[in-house]
Amino acid sequence: MTALQVAIPDYMQDPELEMFADSVAKFFQREAPAKRVEEWREAGQVERDIWTKAGEAGLMGVSVPAEYGGAGGDFRHDIVIFQQLVRNEVDGFGLQLHNGIVVPYIVAHGTEEQKHRWLPRLCSGERITAIAMSEPGAGSDLAAIRTTAVKDNGGYRINGSKTFISNGQLADFVVVVARTDPSLGNKGISLLVVETDAVEGFRRGKKLDKIGHDAQDTSELYFDDVWVPADNLLGGEEGRGFYQLMKELPKERLMMAINGVETMDMAIAATVEYTRSRKAFGQPIYDFQNTQFKLAECRAKAVVARRFVEDCVRRLLDGTLDGTTSAIAKMWVTDTECRIVDECLQLHGGYGYVNEYPIARMYRNSRVQRIYGGSNEIMKVIIARSL
Repeated sequence: MTALQVAIPDYMQDPELEMFADSVAKFFQREAPAKRVEEWREAGQVERDIWTKAGEAGLMGVSVPAEYGGAGGDFRHDIVIFQQLVRNEVDGFGLQLHNGIVVPYIVAHGTEEQKHRWLPRLCSGERITAIAMSEPGAGSDLAAIRTTAVKDNGGYRINGSKTFISNGQLADFVVVVARTDPSLGNKGISLLVVETDAVEGFRRGKKLDKIGHDAQDTSELYFDDVWVPADNLLGGEEGRGFYQLMKELPKERLMMAINGVETMDMAIAATVEYTRSRKAFGQPIYDFQNTQFKLAECRAKAVVARRFVEDCVRRLLDGTLDGTTSAIAKMWVTDTECRIVDECLQLHGGYGYVNEYPIARMYRNSRVQRIYGGSNEIMKVIIARSL
């Protein structure tokens, strides 16, 4: 399936980025062809060797400084990977989570010792990451987290359970959000790293059966008296967890908006292709005025969304993206994404409901965009507080 042609924003107009995009696209076409991705969907998770191969190809930790084993790029290089994942329909490979969310926590908030200890293995593909934030009783409400990390014998003993954890079955490097001092509210939250092969008491629960993202393993995780050394406290200072989370959330929410605009364009392109080849009442569906008007509306909304997201990226790159604007981007773009994908599915008729068609997968996969990363209702709360 060919994506719609879109204007390249100024910050991406770099020959090196163009070559990198071509290299990434070829990697996914070679290592994650449609047949293999379908096998991942059936298995409910990707194979571990795709992570190792991505590390060998230099796709992991692309924005990590070279001194820590990374490629020394910036967020634009991550954007290239995020775009190519969508454009090549590489479902389930959690590289967006790894590169765009978890690794930046280590880069931005880790001590020098932690960066040198952890980042080379995160960039090589030796370690697969996850962030254990959501709990059975605490999703978007981080203040309701109940997992504890109590000081014990020169380290911390972690107790609690987490759910909806992407990469949960494969991850061996888990950033755990826990309370190191329950009496201090948000100031008592810390982030601790659990390397799962080096601890006792860590258990993986069932792989959750979802309505979308079939190839993405999403799991429950359990921490039963899991002991980690004090050196695994991210940043080396207790009570910094909530600040660290809030510092990184604007970029994480922008990433969802980036994914959203790519999905919109893929949905529209698939629908244009389908309606031009499918006939009804003796003519292509595309020739009906209603079809053209619906697609025109979708395209207009997609262009507006993309331009807004591009402005947000510029602000992220120059350090001026604020939490409210990122919340607006996450809320509006993902809501619009779901509406556009729904309209495109409708234009497919009954075939839009068949998983063989890309639009059906887009429909199921898009729905969670309005939930994770903080539900869109929470985004509205954030926006309202700024008024």
